[in-house]
Amino acid sequence: MVPIAVLPAGGLMLGLGYAIDPVGWGANSALATILVYGGKGIMDNQAWLFAVGVAYGLAKDNNGAAALSGLLGLLIVEMIVGNIAVISQITGVPVDQMSNSQHIASSAAVSAFTGIMMGIVAATLYNRFHTIKLPAVLGFFGGRRFIPIVTSLSAILISLVMVYVWPAVYGSLVNFGIAISELGATGAGLYGFFNRLLIPVGLHHALNQVFIFDLVGINDISKFWSGTGELGVTGIYQGGFFPVMGYGLPAACLAMYHCAKPENKKKVGGILGASAFTAILTGVTEPIEFAFMFVAPVLYVIHALLTAASMYIAASMQWIAGFTFSGGLIDFVLSFNLPLAMKPYMLIVQGLCFSAIYYTVFRFAIIKFDLKTPGREEIDVSETAEVSSSEKAAQYLKALGGHANLVSIDSCITRLRLTMKDVNAADEATLKAIGAMGVVKMGESNLQVIIGTEAEEIAHAMKAIPESQDLSQVAVPS
Repeated sequence: MVPIAVLPAGGLMLGLGYAIDPVGWGANSALATILVYGGKGIMDNQAWLFAVGVAYGLAKDNNGAAALSGLLGLLIVEMIVGNIAVISQITGVPVDQMSNSQHIASSAAVSAFTGIMMGIVAATLYNRFHTIKLPAVLGFFGGRRFIPIVTSLSAILISLVMVYVWPAVYGSLVNFGIAISELGATGAGLYGFFNRLLIPVGLHHALNQVFIFDLVGINDISKFWSGTGELGVTGIYQGGFFPVMGYGLPAACLAMYHCAKPENKKKVGGILGASAFTAILTGVTEPIEFAFMFVAPVLYVIHALLTAASMYIAASMQWIAGFTFSGGLIDFVLSFNLPLAMKPYMLIVQGLCFSAIYYTVFRFAIIKFDLKTPGREEIDVSETAEVSSSEKAAQYLKALGGHANLVSIDSCITRLRLTMKDVNAADEATLKAIGAMGVVKMGESNLQVIIGTEAEEIAHAMKAIPESQDLSQVAVPS
């Protein structure tokens, strides 16, 4: 999520640049030129963003050595796999005798996919070797200084494998992307359905690489914002999200609020209201989705189906708007007048219809099947006083078993991502009483606590609490 969080800045600059000079994209205005090319500096270098951002985000202590190593690994891949002359030397096949897929794969070697791959490699090596001690004569290259070295060696080996494997893999991915894109509106609907289903395990980002980033050449986001795509086609993997994220899910929050027990409405109203506002403004919907996906899985499947329907309708009607971050109001306004936007105002009409559908379906299902959405639990959620981020961090830390039970503390936009010695030591009831919207166990040692957009702030505050601090005196909701 670190590199993805950077993309709105690029979209903002491109959107403002276009607003100033909608005909020339900067050719007729110095200010527009600065904004447009500043935005392209971000949007056209996603591989670098992912190599640095993923390595930084996955490193145990978010150290810069991991980020530098991720970029270094990507540059090596670019120089070897992205250079057709080098490939010719390695394989012994003359350039003019290479297949078309080899040429295409070479030109696409540096992409968001390879950036993510090298970011993961660099972070993994950092987490494994950042404390390594070498013999005295090589002592200077020990510890964190060892990471760029071992990452470079790994990047060379990966590049040699990619020279032979990447053309076949990339060709298959291109064919898959083409097959889905040739399904038109149906393909957009299928993408929306599986995108939502993968949210609980965080793998929706992998699917995004195929359709909205540049893994197989679709690159829906970049082409939409740069105006280099095809009118009526580029953007079909984005437009249908707006009625769901900015309208449907906030309406679902209202339905859950109305269905809450009277004595609990005040307690859940703040959480649901804040989550709805975040979704409307920014398109970040995980705080809402995690509020019901585990307690009412049937609702989540319905949500995925409604997302598919929204994507299909918007794509078939060619109602198109785009986003750089997510389907919220900010991106909608910025994309409204872009060249590849088509009848974006109709997404507002569709959104209002989906608000009614979401509210009706959610309210009916919750009451009919007595689903335990927020505020309908058998045991009421306790009233909690307003506390500071540091106090809340101490409460979460205590409920998780303290520093002694935590191997690493990390976060994304809405979740604490924790590696633990004993995940069963986490007090799930207390975590939810503090304010968590969901708790997800990932294997034997990883735990995710969904707490909303304050996740990063809470994670930093937890790390700042000294290991020697006595948590027994920290009061937690019961």
